[in-house]
Amino acid sequence: MSGAALGIEIVVVFFLALFLLHRYGDFRKQQRMVLFGTLLAWYLCFLIVFILPLDVSTTIYKQCKIDHEEHPTLIPALSNQTTGNSSVAPTKSPSAPKACYKPWSYIPDGIMPVFWRVVYWTSQCLTWLLLPFMQSYARSGGFSITGKIKTALIENAIYYGTYLLIFGSLLIYVAVHPEWHLSWYELQTIGITAANTWGLFLLVLLLGYGLVEIPRSYWNASRRGHLLIKTYFKAAKLMTEKADAEENLEDVMEEVRKVSESIKYNHPLRKNIDTILRKCPVDYQEKMGRNMDDYEDFDDKQNTYPSDKSLVKLHKQVIYAVQRHNRTRVQWQILLQQAIHLEDVAKNETSSVHQFVHSFPSSEAPGWFSRYLYTPTVEWYWECLLKQWFYRVLSVMLTLFSVAVVWSECTFFSIRPVLSLFAVFIQLAERDYNYLYIEMACFITIFFLCTCVYSTVFRIRVFNYYYLASHHQTDAYSLQFSGMLFCRLTPPLCLNFLGLIHMDSAISHKQKEQTAYTSIMGSMRVLSFIANGFYIYYPMLILLLCIATYFSLGTRCLNLLGFQQFIGDNELTSDLIDEGKELIRREKRKRQRIEDGENRRREWKERYGNQREDHSARNRSIHTEMKETSYSDTPVNPNATRQAKYSRTGSRSERDCIELLQDAEPLDFNAEILSDDPPEADTTRHAGGRYLSMSSSRSRIFDDV
Repeated sequence: MSGAALGIEIVVVFFLALFLLHRYGDFRKQQRMVLFGTLLAWYLCFLIVFILPLDVSTTIYKQCKIDHEEHPTLIPALSNQTTGNSSVAPTKSPSAPKACYKPWSYIPDGIMPVFWRVVYWTSQCLTWLLLPFMQSYARSGGFSITGKIKTALIENAIYYGTYLLIFGSLLIYVAVHPEWHLSWYELQTIGITAANTWGLFLLVLLLGYGLVEIPRSYWNASRRGHLLIKTYFKAAKLMTEKADAEENLEDVMEEVRKVSESIKYNHPLRKNIDTILRKCPVDYQEKMGRNMDDYEDFDDKQNTYPSDKSLVKLHKQVIYAVQRHNRTRVQWQILLQQAIHLEDVAKNETSSVHQFVHSFPSSEAPGWFSRYLYTPTVEWYWECLLKQWFYRVLSVMLTLFSVAVVWSECTFFSIRPVLSLFAVFIQLAERDYNYLYIEMACFITIFFLCTCVYSTVFRIRVFNYYYLASHHQTDAYSLQFSGMLFCRLTPPLCLNFLGLIHMDSAISHKQKEQTAYTSIMGSMRVLSFIANGFYIYYPMLILLLCIATYFSLGTRCLNLLGFQQFIGDNELTSDLIDEGKELIRREKRKRQRIEDGENRRREWKERYGNQREDHSARNRSIHTEMKETSYSDTPVNPNATRQAKYSRTGSRSERDCIELLQDAEPLDFNAEILSDDPPEADTTRHAGGRYLSMSSSRSRIFDDV
């Protein structure tokens, strides 16, 4: 098993990062560079979290071998009473360590330092250099690679200039003081310490919020009435945002239409207009492509044309407006489905049949899981009885874990006695060299810490600039910003975890074997005021942040500033809840009308489908007989032929019978597109009115005339 655990975890973590990126990103529409940068950042951060427990168990095994070398197992016991040639057999010393057993996940020497060095420095290059540049590149509205690179460099000039200023000031400070002889290793340690200090400052804020909010969210999820009311509140806010996004899209599309009409086919900037049109929704492309007078030359009229910079700005606005509109539309459908499901749960709670009934059953055929395992009876017991108790038990367990983390963060600096609970657990397992227990305890602890921090990163929203939305609705800027946060938060989080279990010499002040991860970080004693002050006392602020989060002080402050938040005892919140309830009720009525129309159409087809087929066959036979009769009775006289051509055949009663037997297709008023074009229309014209001057056609310019 030597190195096998490392290889397995590397593969598993890759697919975990790929799954999360698929959930939040869009593989088909977003740029490959954005997806690759985000995937690499997430992958490296998750690797640190999953591989660190293996590093801890390997370090404990190495420390065991060192202790065996320093303390031999057998020590002769001296006795004051000796008789003749009698000798006393050697006994084991009570302080002698137990035999060392190699852990199942042992990693050979020399692998972990190289692995941590590659992972750490790659993640730091991503977060401080590449991802900021890729953010600006992805958001740029340039029409060429050179233009996007130029825009990205200009936007990040201040960002990179700040780094150079700090680094230059540090070098000047070291040069002025000749008593300081800092080597390259010490300068590297100072840089790592500065990055970890910035990350620890943000880590404590996010961790203090997550330690309280995650257990409380599961407890509130067990309260269905509270969850349904909060869903109504979210529906009202989301509808306002959706209307704002639609209005913004209309304004941007109107500006695009004006620019598209002013710049004709042979204008030098027309290719940029075509690029902008490709980013617009299909229905707007159809509207803009209907009235294109391409035969007019752009020099015929003295019009004012937009500049290249204004087109770049318009391109950026189109990308943002379309992405926001699509995101709000998808989120509204998801939230509507959640509200309907919660209302169904409230209705089924009082059911005596104990079978879950949906208001709007799925149109898709049920799979084997729904047919055999998750039956309506099982669904009723889970949704109406077991789910709330499961969430309550889970909330209590997470609350106890959060209390243990807060206690350990406030007391991990105490070495004698050991007050950190996680250090106590690891030291108890270390006495028996139970490596599996050590790895499981380390993994559960660090996984809980990462869940509290990362879930906060996924939940927070900075207006419309940073927002991670599931179901492939996250934009490129937010994906890369999350990658930057992960790369900056994970190293200090792991160092904080090693301090909690007393595996960091800067905290424990013991001459013990260090983990390979700590050796890469370097000794923090180069900056003693940070190692002995900031790293020890700053995490105690988690207690204050947890108290503030428990009493929702941040939510109340945002509500006072005008940002509508869910507060139970607020009049504005009650108004939004009523508004959201009415919106959900309106959407349910609309969906019910659509479903009733489909049911009536299905019943009509089942009831009268066979009769219509019989009528159609009879109608065809009558037409055939009439045609044969007309052919047999055709006169030879040309005048008679001309007269028969413009006259009706048969009597009035026969015509009435023919009209009654004709098969008339009913109109479908639910059709999305109604076309008045005759069937003989030219089929070579571009469908949907998608006019693009660069599109391939046979007659090129006059293809649309």
